[in-house]
Amino acid sequence: MLLQEVKEHVFKLPPSDRLALVGAIIESLQDRPVTGADRSGAIQRMRGLLKTDQPAPTDEDVAAMLEARRVEKYL
Repeated sequence: MLLQEVKEHVFKLPPSDRLALVGAIIESLQDRPVTGADRSGAIQRMRGLLKTDQPAPTDEDVAAMLEARRVEKYL
């Protein structure tokens, strides 16, 4: 059955059945064991996202950024 067909059938279900289906899908994803290779590959991809040409901020820089964010948020 194609994804589009599944979606069409799902929208015909009553809300309680759709909610049960969501639970079953989430449960099926949680049962999937995460292998070391999966985790390692994900870590390598995330490291690439974090790369920058700028030096890391100092503790004082971070404190100033947090203070500015709090002022922006709460005042």
